[in-house]
Amino acid sequence: MRRRLRSFAIEFWLPVLIVVLWWVGSARADLVFYPPLAEILGRFQDLWLFDRFFTDVIPSLRNMLVGYALSCLVGVGLGVVVAQVRIARHALEPLVHFLRSIPPVALVPIAILVLGFGPEMKMTIIAFSAVFATLIATLDGVRAADPVLAEVTRVYRVSGRDRLFKVILPAAAPQILSGLQVSLQIAFVVMITSEMLASTEGIGYLTILAQQTFAITDMWAGMLLLGILGYLFNLLFTLAERRVLHWHIGMRSQAKTH
Repeated sequence: MRRRLRSFAIEFWLPVLIVVLWWVGSARADLVFYPPLAEILGRFQDLWLFDRFFTDVIPSLRNMLVGYALSCLVGVGLGVVVAQVRIARHALEPLVHFLRSIPPVALVPIAILVLGFGPEMKMTIIAFSAVFATLIATLDGVRAADPVLAEVTRVYRVSGRDRLFKVILPAAAPQILSGLQVSLQIAFVVMITSEMLASTEGIGYLTILAQQTFAITDMWAGMLLLGILGYLFNLLFTLAERRVLHWHIGMRSQAKTH
């Protein structure tokens, strides 16, 4: 218990200090573009917890989560295929590296022409942008799997399905999850960008609209919401990763003690 309290204090002392300094400093300052934190929090409550939660926050999160889920499925599945099948690797790897070098923002006009301004466009852009981190991490993880394990499975005539789900994917899981975390961050950023560039709803749209109409307090409230959501997504992913990789974390801790 004492260790948890110490860890909590180490992790949160700086954010708490920043909030206190922000509250005190902004309360005394009379600056148009830096309203008091008390006003930002009040507007945050009115705007995001009540007025716009179902009409803008929920659609943004839906688009991001659907696009991210698609990127995870395609990235892991295609990564395993490319890593295991030599012909697929030679055929698809150059195309993958070409496509991943295209900035996601550059694809927004094309996506609008093909899919319009609806949620399908945002989900597609998010999925396309986030898939490559997972794909490349899966590809590297499967390639880096211990070849002795593959030989053992062949000797004992383990079926292809069991070899994939009980040997290859668990061995590659640490790298795959690292790619999934990067993809989550990319999906979050692209969600905001797509709404700022081509949308009439969502957190990003309302935040950029507030900036363009000089509703400064609303703009800061939107930025605060995005920061909180980004932190929560990363926290939830870290907790899930620890649960999935508890065996891997235990092995590393034992190796350090020895």
